[in-house]
Amino acid sequence: MTGDSDPGTDADAAGQDGLDEIHVVTVFLRNEGAILLLRRSDAVGSYSGHWGAVAGHAECEARPRGASRIRERGVSDAERLASEGDPDAAAYEEIREETGLDPDADTALVRRGDPFAVVDDDLGKRWVVHPSLFDSATRSVDPNEETDQFEWVAPTAILRRKTVPDLWRSYDRVRPTIETVAADADHGSAWLSLRALEVLRDEAALAAERADHVDSWSQLTTLARDLLDARPSMAVVANRVNRAMDAAAEAATPAALEAAAFEGTELSKAADADAAAFAADRVPDRIATLSRSGTVATAVERADPEAVLVAESRPGREGVGTAERLAERTDATVTLTTDAALADRLAATDVGAVVVGADTVLPDGRVLNKVGTRAAAAVAAAEGIDCYVVAASDKIAAAEAHVDGADPAEADGVDREERDPVELYDGDASVAVANPTFDVTPPDLIDAVVTERGALDPVGTREVAEEHRALAAWDE
Repeated sequence: MTGDSDPGTDADAAGQDGLDEIHVVTVFLRNEGAILLLRRSDAVGSYSGHWGAVAGHAECEARPRGASRIRERGVSDAERLASEGDPDAAAYEEIREETGLDPDADTALVRRGDPFAVVDDDLGKRWVVHPSLFDSATRSVDPNEETDQFEWVAPTAILRRKTVPDLWRSYDRVRPTIETVAADADHGSAWLSLRALEVLRDEAALAAERADHVDSWSQLTTLARDLLDARPSMAVVANRVNRAMDAAAEAATPAALEAAAFEGTELSKAADADAAAFAADRVPDRIATLSRSGTVATAVERADPEAVLVAESRPGREGVGTAERLAERTDATVTLTTDAALADRLAATDVGAVVVGADTVLPDGRVLNKVGTRAAAAVAAAEGIDCYVVAASDKIAAAEAHVDGADPAEADGVDREERDPVELYDGDASVAVANPTFDVTPPDLIDAVVTERGALDPVGTREVAEEHRALAAWDE
């Protein structure tokens, strides 16, 4: 068996050399950083014994689970696959058929990759691959007869296994990159920090697999610096990247960094979970929150309060997704309100605590979080309502403020990540626009910063900041 891809061959050029052209989907399911790999059984027509992702032909009509291509063995590929079909629909159908998951309820599309062509001369076929990446809420899958073994593994395992042709190339088109980390406006900082570690891990693994390691460490340190610059307002991204680089700095090899990034991912997930567990013990029966924090959502799910008030959190309206998640996963009465109405709702309802996340906790105890946090904390203080910030300690910044990129008008030097002014005003009048993504809440409005180390006071916060400053020494 040979599987050769031509990097200069676009998918739309396929089929010009007399080979059977077959459009296929390759679907990577990701859960907590691991992806699902399936080993193809003897029941399939090609590449049995090889590892792959969820995959199948982009056929026009969906098949019920079990009524698969296995029963179509007498029908030729040319007859059965005469037309391309719908790759998007095929991806959802293959998830259902090959894993038993409900693609609508159990998975969420992250991104689609550009299609590419792979030629297999032994089979006389040109595969046109349509890759996609989905997040899966569970690892409990029920593969069909086309799979004889499955594992949830780090994606870098693809580089070291016997796989279907160009499986890594498929993953490469949908995996996290510096660009996706920098551009993401939908996820919280803890989630993005894990994606940043995955970028380090993947690039280190690629460097380790190359025969020529010349300048590999130098290239990886440049990559790490670029990741630090990708989200300067998110301390957790910097701290977790710095921890991996610090752990690998003595060996200064790609293999050491791959291992450090993988370990960092596991430790980070544990820290986020432990912070949520500590916070759950403080969550009263009626709470309010805003925006989207995975750690806060997990804490609320564990506590399962009677009622949750959620501000929509414009302009991204991340609070809507939070409200939907909590309505689905808890027995609480969930109320979604506007940002403008939150203050009145806090004053008029029997809320016991405002519980929010943090994108960054500064060493002096100030909290950088989605705009609207300071107003919610101020109203809570005026109404005698507790305000808790829930975050892993990795969100504590090593420095007082992120001055790079900050508006000179901001006296505190904190980068609030100004959004496009046109979102707020695109008229012709001489009007200045302030459209920040984040605001800064002073420590006197916060009752506790709850982390995996417990509730930190100002002294504890500064001690953690000093630890994080030491991690950055690799770049000195």
